[in-house]
Order: sequence, then C-alpha cells, then structure tokens
Amino acid sequence: MENTDEIIVFTDGSSRGNPGPGGWGTVIVRDEKVLELGGREANTTNNRMEMMALLSALQNIGNTKDTVVVYIDSSYVVKGMSSWIIGWKKNNWKTADKRDVSNKDLWEKLDEAGEGLKIVWKLVEGHVGIIGNERCDEIATEFADNKPPTLYDGSIDTYRLDILNLSSEKVAKKSKDRSKLKAYSYLSFSGGEFKKHKTWAECKEWVDGKSNAKFRKAISEEDEAAIMKEWGID
Repeated sequence: MENTDEIIVFTDGSSRGNPGPGGWGTVIVRDEKVLELGGREANTTNNRMEMMALLSALQNIGNTKDTVVVYIDSSYVVKGMSSWIIGWKKNNWKTADKRDVSNKDLWEKLDEAGEGLKIVWKLVEGHVGIIGNERCDEIATEFADNKPPTLYDGSIDTYRLDILNLSSEKVAKKSKDRSKLKAYSYLSFSGGEFKKHKTWAECKEWVDGKSNAKFRKAISEEDEAAIMKEWGID
C-alpha cells in the first residue's frame, strides 16, 4: 500500500429473501495484511447484513488515528452514518415523524464503533467488477446459503486477489457491457413507492414527469436484490 496511514475496507451484505437467510462479508487491508471476515443470520434483511459487515470491520479496527477508507455499495448505510444518524441521536433515535428508527440496535452499535474514527466513504456501484466488493459479495452470499467459505488472514503478498486494484477502466467497461444484457426487470422508486416493471415502456410511463424518480434495469434476480439494497428498500 502506498499510504500506510490508510486502512482500506470493503463490505457487502446479502439476504435470500427480504427477510430471509442472510450473510455479510468484509475485507480489511491494513499494514500490508489482508483480513476477511464474514457471518450469517437465519432471518434478516439486506440492510441489516450491510450494517453488520461495516460493524464487524469497525469493531475489528478499533481505535486508530489512521484514515479508514470504506468501499461500500449501500447508500442506506452511507447516508445513515454520514447524515441521518445526527438527527436520529438528537431526537432520541426517532425519525422526523416520531417513529422508532429502523434497525436502531445496529445503528447504536455503529455509532459507538465509529466514534473518533476518520472515515472516508466511497459509495460504489455493486456488481461492476470492483475486486474487493466482488469478494465481499461472494463471502456474504456463501454465508447466506449456509456454505461458509474459507476466510483469509495473512500477508497481502500471498493474497490471491489484486485487492487494491480499483481500475476505473475495468469498472467502466463492465458498466458499458451491462447495457447490452437482456433485462430481468425494470425497477423504479418515486415518492416513497417502489415498483417492478416487466418492460422499459411501462417503467418509463410510470416515472415520466415525476421529480427525483429513480429507475434502473436489473439483469438478474440477484442484481434486482442488489439494486433494492442500494436504494435502501427492505
């Protein structure tokens, strides 16, 4: 690693059904060493597994003056940790409409684990070829399927993956290739309402004229679940 004052973290979570059996995976690169962590819960959600992945990483890192750079594909976790959590704490862990914050137990633990740490958030798109993200997804899905993988703990020199390769060309190429793939479904999210559409024409008709509408083509059932996770939909 070029900068020994940085700790690099990759995280991901997965659930088979939402809720359903789930798993989480984390890869930590620190002091020329790589540590893989992972775990499973029998009945959980994508968001909780994303949170558990990050929590395990922060608890493992502990107190440090080094910058912690987190590569993560969950906007729910990033927005929660960097913005929403401030208001939640002021409101005694209540939302603006006075309801209990979802996953409060894990948010409280994340808040404690992240206290005093300098965290730089790198929100990435899932399933586009980022090596660390792909490895975490592999760990998470294998745990979700109750097939625990062998986890690595050792020197970065003997790690089988080029874990610090974040080549934008590789990511851009895979993103471009994605546009040529057949659609599994089309997803939209507008005004707090999430919808699945069979055709692009149906999706386009629904989102046209709606401000701040999100829409995305899913290329598989797993990709569909990943997009929902990214949008913070349980």
